[in-house]
Amino acid sequence: MAQDQPAEPSASGTKQSETGNADPAQRPAVPERRGSAFLDFFSSLMGSKSPLAHAADPHRNTVWLLDNTAYQPVLDAPEQGTSQSWQAEVVACIFETEGREDVGQVIATIADHSGIDGEYGGDQETREIMVQRLQPFLDRVSPARTVTLDVAVDGAKQTLPLGPSDRNGIISQTVDLDASRVIDGTVVHPRVRGFAGPAATMETRFAGPEGWMVISDIDDTIKRTMTSEPTGILRTTFAEEPVPIAGMPEFYRHVQGELNPTWFYLSASPYNLYPFLHQFLHTYYCPGTLVLRDYSWMDINGLIKSFTEKTQEYKVDRMQKIRGWFPRRRVLCIGDSTQKDPEAYAEMYCRYPDWIHAILIRKVTDVEHMEEKNRPERFAEAFKNVPAHVWTVFEDTKELYDVVDKLGMEDQAL
Repeated sequence: MAQDQPAEPSASGTKQSETGNADPAQRPAVPERRGSAFLDFFSSLMGSKSPLAHAADPHRNTVWLLDNTAYQPVLDAPEQGTSQSWQAEVVACIFETEGREDVGQVIATIADHSGIDGEYGGDQETREIMVQRLQPFLDRVSPARTVTLDVAVDGAKQTLPLGPSDRNGIISQTVDLDASRVIDGTVVHPRVRGFAGPAATMETRFAGPEGWMVISDIDDTIKRTMTSEPTGILRTTFAEEPVPIAGMPEFYRHVQGELNPTWFYLSASPYNLYPFLHQFLHTYYCPGTLVLRDYSWMDINGLIKSFTEKTQEYKVDRMQKIRGWFPRRRVLCIGDSTQKDPEAYAEMYCRYPDWIHAILIRKVTDVEHMEEKNRPERFAEAFKNVPAHVWTVFEDTKELYDVVDKLGMEDQAL
């Protein structure tokens, strides 16, 4: 995904002009529409000024809106008596609904690689789960599309033009919200004009400059994924109902009650899993912004790499973006030992010691071959430049309640 001049990343895990791996030119195309697909792809490279861009069609396109968090840009010297405006990065993913590829062969491949018995990986219920989760990986993306966002906030209605989508079918655009009187914690529900269904509606949560923030990993931190085992990734991602890590939902509710933070869930999972992970979070955890990787796949090996490749660089990059929105928030980072969470959080602490106030790392012991990653020397090396009172490695969430209660006492001292 590296480029000579990388574009600025969005908090959705996208980059405004990132090529990624989901190259539309490599995806299966409907034969009679290949010429149109090429023009769309060429138009997407021309950016917002492209004369070939046109509106997404509800009959031919599917649009996802990703939940986001509105912020107030921090000004060095704000004018006295002026109301601070709000901004938000809006991310929309646009797919073609025509010419969908049959998932049967892919299901059989996943079942074979993950050791699931049966022609389609078990019973009919399992097949239906796999179809639902795999389809977004097979749908052809739709570049050079525009949409219109309708927003009702602070008693006023706004109409915001978005796009066009880039070569990955993604729009990532920062918008100004005419909402100067909105208070911290307000939630509104923008939607794409002309498109029906929950995917075309988002939650925008307004979060002020001050207070707490949680940046949490997902896989093997709050959801069982078995990231260190390729077969485990395939089974838990595509064939099984998601299972929360024991004790974590209750602990996150405690964090919510004690710190009242704004929540960011930062995962190296590919953005195609947004509906799946979004539903999981809303079922078990506190609502917030889900940050995913703009990294699709064209084969099984590519999928595995999207969970494991360059995760430290990716997470530091996204946290840097989030800090640009909320430089005054106090941050609690939560992750696990399967990948590079300790190293990524430690790197961010060394850059911004006044921003990150605590780091919690779950030592994963319910997955095989974790001995090396769980060695005390690994954590000592990762956190060698981080004060001991800042980081905690835990196995049971019962160890964490006192840590969070002490963080809550910081508010009383201010």
